[in-house]
Amino acid sequence: MTDLANCPRCHGLFMKGTASVCPNCVKQEERDFQVVYTFLRKKQNRTANMQEIVEGAGVEEVRIRSFVKSKRLHPAQFPQLTYDCEKCGAQIREGRLCEGCRQEIERGVQKHEEIEQLQERNRQDDVGRVTYYSVKQDKG
Repeated sequence: MTDLANCPRCHGLFMKGTASVCPNCVKQEERDFQVVYTFLRKKQNRTANMQEIVEGAGVEEVRIRSFVKSKRLHPAQFPQLTYDCEKCGAQIREGRLCEGCRQEIERGVQKHEEIEQLQERNRQDDVGRVTYYSVKQDKG
C-alpha cells in the first residue's frame, strides 16, 4: 500500500512506494550517478580522491559516498573511493563497520557469551542442591 509522504530531499509530496524519495529526486540521483561514473571511467580519473571527484563531476560528496555504500561504484575499480563506518565515521571501503569497531563488537559478544556460560554452569551446580527450611511452631 502506498502512503503520501514528503520527500526527504526536496520536501515535495509524493506517493511513497518502493522508493523513499520522489520520482524527480530519483531521476536527479540517476543523473548524478551517470556524471560521476562517466568522470571516473576516464583513465586519468580512476585514481582521483574524493575532493577531485566532487570538483570534477560537480556532485555532492554525500551523494558519491552513498553510491559507493550502495555498491553502485566499486572501490576495487576506483581505489580512492571510501565511505563512513556506521559506528565511528572512519573511512572504509567495504562492509558497514571499520576493522576496529568490528573487533570491539566481537570482543563484546565474546565477553557476553562467556558470562552466559558461567551463569549456566552456576545454575547447573545448583540443580542438585535442595535446601529445606523448617518452621518452629509455638504450641500455645
